Amino acid sequence: MDSEGSASSSLERLPFNNVALKKLPLDSSEEPGSRTVSGACFSRVQPQPLVNPTFVAVSGPALALLGLDEEEIFHDLLGPEYLSGSKVLPGSEPAAHCYCGHQFGLFAGQLGDGAVCYLGEVEAPADQIGFMQRDNPCGRWEIQVKGAGVTPYSRESDGRKVLRSSIREFLCSEAMAALGIPTTRAASLVTSDLYVNRDPLNNGRRRPERCSVVLRIAPSFIRFGSFEIFRSRNEFSGRQGPSPGRHDIRAQLVDYVIDTFYPDIQRSHGNRKERNTAFFKEVTVRTARLVAQWQCVGFCHGVLNTDNMSILGLTVDYGPFGFIDRFDPEFVCNASDRRGRYSYQAQPSVCRWNLARLAEALGSELQASQAGAILDEFMPLYETLYLANMRRKLGLLRRKEPEDQELVSELLRLMHNTGADFTNTFRLLSGVSCPVAGEGKGATGGPVVDLILEQCVSLEELKVANKPTMEPRELAMALSMAQTNPAMFGLVADRPEVAHQLEKMGRLKELLSTNQDELRAKQREDWLLWISQYRKRLVKECDGAREVCTIEEERIRVMDSTNPRVVLRNYIAQNAIQAAENGDFSEVRRVLKVLENPYSAHPESELPGGPKTFGERDQKGMEKDKEGRKDEGRTDGNQNCVPYDSKPPVWAREICVT
Repeated sequence: MDSEGSASSSLERLPFNNVALKKLPLDSSEEPGSRTVSGACFSRVQPQPLVNPTFVAVSGPALALLGLDEEEIFHDLLGPEYLSGSKVLPGSEPAAHCYCGHQFGLFAGQLGDGAVCYLGEVEAPADQIGFMQRDNPCGRWEIQVKGAGVTPYSRESDGRKVLRSSIREFLCSEAMAALGIPTTRAASLVTSDLYVNRDPLNNGRRRPERCSVVLRIAPSFIRFGSFEIFRSRNEFSGRQGPSPGRHDIRAQLVDYVIDTFYPDIQRSHGNRKERNTAFFKEVTVRTARLVAQWQCVGFCHGVLNTDNMSILGLTVDYGPFGFIDRFDPEFVCNASDRRGRYSYQAQPSVCRWNLARLAEALGSELQASQAGAILDEFMPLYETLYLANMRRKLGLLRRKEPEDQELVSELLRLMHNTGADFTNTFRLLSGVSCPVAGEGKGATGGPVVDLILEQCVSLEELKVANKPTMEPRELAMALSMAQTNPAMFGLVADRPEVAHQLEKMGRLKELLSTNQDELRAKQREDWLLWISQYRKRLVKECDGAREVCTIEEERIRVMDSTNPRVVLRNYIAQNAIQAAENGDFSEVRRVLKVLENPYSAHPESELPGGPKTFGERDQKGMEKDKEGRKDEGRTDGNQNCVPYDSKPPVWAREICVT
């Protein structure tokens, strides 16, 4: 208690030092409503309070970045108010960041923090400073609340976020951090008795949902789009940035970012353009490293626009996202992305495209020829980083062999053709042993193959997955051309999209002429063949080594610490959302604890967590679950209980994320 007898909170003692607002232009107008903000990088705002804010969950590891204790904050009576922006923290200076973006390939003009409020920058505890030199050399953490109401950048929206989307962002931010992937963090999730109407399935059916707020943490939330506010009118979209031609502010922003977050580059270069080129190259390297890490855990960012790409190489803005279940390079996690611009396989090239837009936005701050050369290095660099990660996933630690690329490619092709679960298949591969002299004929990897086959989808699911996605009319024309004009068809069939559709038709034709038993027998044969190639490669890891057992132990240790047992699959998030919307937050907290240790074989992953229902599933849907996943039923009588490390139940296919 303080001297007046009111409750005191450790949050009131956070050491704020809001450098960004001191060094970058600030729009001080508090004119209400959406508007164009010229000549500024931030606007002052006032977060709007929630009604009866309450904690859904807090993250201990994220709060520790601010020197805060999980238990103390969770039981702090003022915690939900302060960490939702309902009550302004002492030393906080609420503001919203101005940025633009290319959305789905077109320049959209001014966007900005339409539902986010910068609270300020907190000095990191002294015991963290030594560990922060590379990832956060400025020694401060920017904190912001997402869902705290209207800002000048809200456009037609109300600036609120709902419980459903906030749970997904909160859990995935912390899941990615635990996977070792650079990301913004989520320290707390607060919900309330304030409601807004939303249309979660984009089908015209709006329903009331609880307003909720996530407290996010990062060294900075400056993004590629932050540099696009200076763009002149775009010839395709007709839009321009709110501060076109303000090269003075652009130079100020570049100086701030490099001096604050890339101090080594600042110190190493006296020439401005050489410094800026080194900065752009480092952003390129970080982006390549980030997307390589995404790909290797099966993560897909659903809205990979320039406004959703961090200038620090962090994963930022968890709107639509997804982790691949059945491996499919064409996986699209955003139901609104009907053309697959941000599909899993497209993510590296999209990141490169976004870097090109950043180079354009930097303009005369860079030398165009040098920027072009750096961009040309992106895909080779990405492929090198990706293969290095894949070698670790396969336990290929001691040697780099020319056939490694082909081994990985064949594995992914086989996973795709057999519908194998991405996460669980990689996790199982540590059970494959390196061949040793005198081993019996049975040591072929057969038991592991049997486990992998349990992770493959059914024949019916493969049929659905291999249906051509081309417009039926276009496909009919192509097939007709094959009959009437083979020469012209040969030219058309060389087009990648047409060739791909014809390949899918060929696979579908094969699937239609087989049954489940024949399919499994063929799949088993294919997997045994790949495992035999993998074991031959493992032999080379042990060549010339005396302590083969030690090498094997290290391989298994590395594989099990690189291939997660648990990721935030859609069905896990949906179960937590369903429970929370019914007033039970325990599943969100339980899932958070599981995701904090994704590589361990912890017993929590075996526990059914909360009600296993989705939406209002009918009896037919429940019967499909029982038919398709009999092995996933639990002995507690609830057939819908699915362990966290399981491949998804049949009903998970109904989940729509937009």
